[in-house]
Amino acid sequence: MLDKTKTEQIPILDLSKFLEGDKVAQISVAADLRWIQEKIGFYYIINHGVASDLINEAVGQVQALHSLPMEEKLKVKVDKDTTGYIPIKSTMYVTTDVGKNDQYDLNENYRIVRERPSDHPSILAGRRFTGPNKWPSTELLPDFKNVMLEYYSAMEKLGHVMLPLYARALDLPADHFDKFFTDPMWFTRNVHYPAIQAEKNQFGISPHSDHGFITLLPLSKVPGLEVKTQCGQWISGGYVKDAIVVNSGDFMKKWTNGRFIATPHRVQPPPEERYISAFFFNPNWDVMSSPLPSCINEQDCSKFEITSFYDHLCDYVDNNYTKSSGGHAKDPATF
Repeated sequence: MLDKTKTEQIPILDLSKFLEGDKVAQISVAADLRWIQEKIGFYYIINHGVASDLINEAVGQVQALHSLPMEEKLKVKVDKDTTGYIPIKSTMYVTTDVGKNDQYDLNENYRIVRERPSDHPSILAGRRFTGPNKWPSTELLPDFKNVMLEYYSAMEKLGHVMLPLYARALDLPADHFDKFFTDPMWFTRNVHYPAIQAEKNQFGISPHSDHGFITLLPLSKVPGLEVKTQCGQWISGGYVKDAIVVNSGDFMKKWTNGRFIATPHRVQPPPEERYISAFFFNPNWDVMSSPLPSCINEQDCSKFEITSFYDHLCDYVDNNYTKSSGGHAKDPATF
């Protein structure tokens, strides 16, 4: 059971009994999640069902990718479809008031989205963030695509498993979210944070809140993640064996009319090379951010502009990513 007097640390949710179908556990975990999402916004999950060996193998592939020569990575550089390699110093988060970010971030990233067939309606319509994916040469990384797709499949399955938990936490029927996630518009950031000296007010990734529904991030033993509590204190995301850290983003905040918070966080330049694979589990492209039924009434009207998830995501990336990396923001002069 959670100690609900402690809002200055990241709590742990054990999903074992929830995943076993224990009815009492489902009610208890949903109540704990409601408190976490209203007071903290970040938590660890353990016994979540994603094999640690698969996570480690995927992170190993991310490391192998970023170890390729730059000329090879640039062959799969991000373009108008916004999939592929994103070089260092390509982001500066301005869609937040948590920090006065004025330095480009010290990370390189490889974005992969949900794998879809070439005749998928979103690909034929030219929607960004829906594919096609760019894959590195099989001669250089023969196992990369298969390992990453297996890992993403497991993470997507976990995302679906958690939907009834969020529905119950919001006093909604357990299947309320199912119709909104039939073709989830998830994407990933497969990141290398180099161990290099930062300039003043520069970070591995600058203070920001995430864009989407929830983020699922298997923890790295290399420190760097910091979370800003509601009291304004930055706390370290310590290592918990085999845990995945979960947080909600700006679309969740809109969808719940501010009830579930999108907590600011940042990554400090690490003491050694750091590699992670963040999975952003999002609804279908045409889902609107109209407040959920349990998050609006006559006294509590809609607090945010209502947008589709697709428009919300495009706006987020365009404002925070440079032009050369698939966004609209200004590139650094030295790029």
